[in-house]
Amino acid sequence: MAGNVRHGVSSLTDYDIFLFKQGTHYSLYDKMGAQHFVDESDGSHGIAFSVWAPNAQSVSVVGNFNGWNTESHPLAARWDGSGIWEGFIPDLGKWELYKFCIKNSHGEIKEKMDPFTRVFELPPRTSSITHWSEYEWGDSEWLAHRGEKMNLSAPLSVYEVHLGSWRRHWDDGLSLSYKEMAEELPGYCEDMGFNAVEFLPVMEHPFYGSWGYQTLGYFAPTCRYGTPEDFMSLVDELHKKNIAVILDFVPSHFPTDDFGLARYDGTALYEHEDPRKGYHPDWGSYIFNYGRNEVRSYLISSAAFWIDKYHADGLRIDAVASMLYLDYSRKQGEWIPNIYGGRENLEAISLLRDMNSELFGRFQTIQTIAEESTDWPMVTRPVFLGGLGFGMKWNMGWMHDTLEYMSLDPVYRSWHQNQLTFSIWYAFSENFMLPLSHDEVVHGKGSLINKMSGDWWQKRANLRLLYGYMWAHPGKKLLFMGSEFAQGLEWNHDSALEWHLLQKPEFRGIQDWVRDLNTALKKYKPLHELDFSQEGFRWIDCSDWHQSVIVWLRKGKSDDEYILCAANFTPVPRYGYRVGVPRAGFWHEILNSDAEKYGGGGIGNCGGMESDIIESHNMPYSLNLTLPPCGIVMFHFDMKDEQNTSK
Repeated sequence: MAGNVRHGVSSLTDYDIFLFKQGTHYSLYDKMGAQHFVDESDGSHGIAFSVWAPNAQSVSVVGNFNGWNTESHPLAARWDGSGIWEGFIPDLGKWELYKFCIKNSHGEIKEKMDPFTRVFELPPRTSSITHWSEYEWGDSEWLAHRGEKMNLSAPLSVYEVHLGSWRRHWDDGLSLSYKEMAEELPGYCEDMGFNAVEFLPVMEHPFYGSWGYQTLGYFAPTCRYGTPEDFMSLVDELHKKNIAVILDFVPSHFPTDDFGLARYDGTALYEHEDPRKGYHPDWGSYIFNYGRNEVRSYLISSAAFWIDKYHADGLRIDAVASMLYLDYSRKQGEWIPNIYGGRENLEAISLLRDMNSELFGRFQTIQTIAEESTDWPMVTRPVFLGGLGFGMKWNMGWMHDTLEYMSLDPVYRSWHQNQLTFSIWYAFSENFMLPLSHDEVVHGKGSLINKMSGDWWQKRANLRLLYGYMWAHPGKKLLFMGSEFAQGLEWNHDSALEWHLLQKPEFRGIQDWVRDLNTALKKYKPLHELDFSQEGFRWIDCSDWHQSVIVWLRKGKSDDEYILCAANFTPVPRYGYRVGVPRAGFWHEILNSDAEKYGGGGIGNCGGMESDIIESHNMPYSLNLTLPPCGIVMFHFDMKDEQNTSK
């Protein structure tokens, strides 16, 4: 049994308390919860416990080390009015089960999780576990050059992964562990050309079916797949393959489980008392009280924790729209206006700005990405200009319009050309990422391949066309796992992806197409350097609605290099289709979605062509192209090419 609790021994200084109460302590993970600690008075090692429960009548630590005795290790309330209870238990080590036993404001006895715990028991068990990491990282070279990989001019192609269902053991159906993922996922991403992985929330969550979006362990990776060190090794191995790691982060709501944050000390401590502000009707969860300073310190500390301790390269913030609007998913009378009578959640706006300011100021080379589904202005503009300060934002409008268009029979597409072209009108108002995410292949929506119109040949051609259009469109790319080889079934978190489909050439062809798109994205600067600038894009022709053809140019920072993209959204090949180009010389056909290697019919332009001195589309030169059916072709022009410099 561990020694008796000592009071007056603390991991928290007066300055820590000042920052915590002010809402500006963003490293609470090094101070609160269960901290490995040395008592300087006698050099004894143990655990310094601290928990914020200002309305509790008493708090003690219970665990396997004291037989879950509620009286053997009581904590003492700090004298400073911070609401923090603390105590030091000597001789306590790693992997001890514990909870905080709280006599709350109503006199009820509740056993609660540690909000700062680093490890949980395997669900459905709910104990916290003492832990501190001694992992030795091997990614110093990656971190030193991370800024080159994550800046807004870099090619970024993100592979979105759910840890529990990417692959599973064929014999027992169990998910891969973190260690097993570390052996397989980095090599697969490297082979496919993805240079970033985005994990659906790894933070501990009681309900597996929430995919992690009902987060409770804001400082604990789920133990379903291994230890914290095991997850660190997965991140490490990805970094060694030059693959960035982006983590989904959910500060928008938390589940109502009684052992968790809900009414932690008998009052609405982390949430709002009034359900019109504190309860989310869609998800049956509680909404954080963003105006409470201690909660702000907690949430921003959590965001910083994953970058600091787990070397994450970015955070994708979930459900930002639900944070920004007080009336989100609520009818009239079900919400409370702000102090000015508006619907904007001023406290949430302030929190997001402070979070981004802290993360970019402290870590510089990372990214934050907003899943924001409305037209809220300046999401990716700096805080000092009045923006929210995110690095990027998911382009939900592009996703919805494009998928709806691709589901149409080509006979009707000519009447919906604006659904393809409208996105360019606002493409440079934010730093957009184009997402074809998990949300589009669940809840009866079907897989991407089955959203495409037509027979089996047309579905595959349309999917290749969709990906080609996406990779050639301004913005960074995100694709959910399985979509890269045209998984047929809707995603099921209880099953592995349909890897057996790759035994068939038609699925391997789509996988090869995605691989080659990623290769081109990294190789050709016009496809990524000016993703967020109007200077990087120019329409050649967006008005040929009656043939459902669009043609555009991509350009990088150099005026001597271009990518010409021509997409035909009908199953009819277009021969002798003349398009204007800005330079004379040879234009190399670098990608053709109809190539036989991808499962197409092989209709194309024989590797490229010399431009004609014929004006077209207000350009001095032109090309006489063949456009494959339901296909996209891309041509590269570079003045440094010997075929052009010799002219």
